[in-house]
Amino acid sequence: MPPTPRTGRTTVSRHLPARRPFDAPGLLAFLATRAIPGVEEVSGTTYRRTLLLGHGPAVVELTLTDDGADVLLTLSDPADEADVTGRCRLLLDLTADPSAVDEVLGADPDLRPLVAAAPGRRVPGAADPVEMAVRAVLGQQISVAGARTLAARLVVALGTPLPWPQGALTHTFPTAPALAQAPDSVLAMPASRRRTLRGLAAALAEGKVVLDPTGDRDEAERALLALPGVGPWTAAYLRMRALADPDIFLGTDLGVRKALAALGITDSSGSRWRPYRSYAVVHLWASLHS
Repeated sequence: MPPTPRTGRTTVSRHLPARRPFDAPGLLAFLATRAIPGVEEVSGTTYRRTLLLGHGPAVVELTLTDDGADVLLTLSDPADEADVTGRCRLLLDLTADPSAVDEVLGADPDLRPLVAAAPGRRVPGAADPVEMAVRAVLGQQISVAGARTLAARLVVALGTPLPWPQGALTHTFPTAPALAQAPDSVLAMPASRRRTLRGLAAALAEGKVVLDPTGDRDEAERALLALPGVGPWTAAYLRMRALADPDIFLGTDLGVRKALAALGITDSSGSRWRPYRSYAVVHLWASLHS
């Protein structure tokens, strides 16, 4: 069912703790590079974004500290507080055990310098699983900047305007039904990717694909792979970011391959980094910009 519209606003502030060490700079850099204009922005140590929740739109402001995040929520209805708080924890990977992750990855001589340079690195999750699924399809075979540009165009054409814009935040990301019914003129991309995007959006809207980190990850992956145009990379990427799987290795990812080559690593399976291969992937991505 679509969100129930509300006209009022409720402001809530709280602190969400994280186990130390907490690599806030790494998270902010990752989110800033991929921020969709109109929906997200990063300024200093603060990440802000819009969300469409069960009772209407919301704006989330997360100021990252060395032990978590100071949160300021602007909600259409206070009933959405628990939902959006859970999304914030997932987005920032606040439930991770960084000591356990760093112990495993830091024991590897190839990753040891990366772990030492950024202890407590997190795997950025998904505050909006539909948005993350769309990002994954848009990112097929194009750069991060190119995918961001395409996502911004979708927001302008199909997103819902905020009833109370805040700075650069003007819209919520398009819903799955809106994307499934979008005309060709809005989906300015190759025809094959357009079909994939519509098919994935329809499956999400109809509940044939459920991206719930508390659900069955294997079932979600099978449902994703059954869709035309959704291959192993897309399914694995969503399993890592939308389903919070800590042990996914994107061995065919271009960025991962470049990082492995730069470090002289020939093993493309990442098996020695189990059960925290997702964290190894984020370290490898970050190494390309260090």
